[in-house]
Amino acid sequence: MKSEQKPALAVIGGSGLYNMKGVKIVEERRVETPFGEPSDAITVAELDSVRLLFLPRHGKDHRILPSEINYRANLCGLKMMGATRVVSVSAVGSMKENIHPGEIVIVDQFFDRTWGRPNTFFGDGVVGHVPFGDPVCGDMADTLHHAAKDLGIPVHKGGTYICIQGPTFSSRAESRIFRTWNVDVIGMTNLPEARLAREAELCYATLALVTDYDCWRSGEEDVSIDAILGIIGKNVSNAQEIIRRSAEKLMKGAVCKCMRALDHVIVTDKSKINEEARARLLPIAGRVL
Repeated sequence: MKSEQKPALAVIGGSGLYNMKGVKIVEERRVETPFGEPSDAITVAELDSVRLLFLPRHGKDHRILPSEINYRANLCGLKMMGATRVVSVSAVGSMKENIHPGEIVIVDQFFDRTWGRPNTFFGDGVVGHVPFGDPVCGDMADTLHHAAKDLGIPVHKGGTYICIQGPTFSSRAESRIFRTWNVDVIGMTNLPEARLAREAELCYATLALVTDYDCWRSGEEDVSIDAILGIIGKNVSNAQEIIRRSAEKLMKGAVCKCMRALDHVIVTDKSKINEEARARLLPIAGRVL
């Protein structure tokens, strides 16, 4: 199932991300998907020749917990609106001394410590097993990294994002154990988002905005919302500049393997898939159904 709309670069993050230089807002559109409603209306915008879609992950008033986000509706809705590539902007804590608050990590791996979040479009009569060994689009990560370096923004290329359930932050014991696993940053939102992006054949990359040192660091106080909000403004401005600088290059990228992630992954006999299941999966897997 192909979108009749111009391909778009989607940005998932805070509600103010579209307030960047050169962006022209076209409209806000609410989308109904087979998996329910996305977190909020999707803002359609233009940046030079690039069509952009902005979706506030927690809703515009930040009213949705990480575990309450309808990740399936978010990714499905963006694909239905023409998205082919997704930049995820997420606040994280640092798990390493050399990754400082105010810096950005372009992660390349995820470790899932969540539970109870619907994490696949498959099921209910259709079985599919999608490869996820390299969960981030390498082409996108390279482009975002080069943009950050060109702008002089402190950035780390590569790293593992451990995703916890939330909404509470880690205990010190948990944080210290996670450190022994050699993870780089900790957050609550990028899974199952990244998994679903892969199933939707969307190129996906994360700008992880470091706000704190979690609570593992000797002498570090408990993670404070006030402290996080105090540093996140600068981080968001840097993320906006990176996206603005790289948007055109991202959308000119060649078709990569992310966009064919569903080749040979559905093991259910397609002639045996019932109409209800087929209709539900059509926006996601129409190309192979």
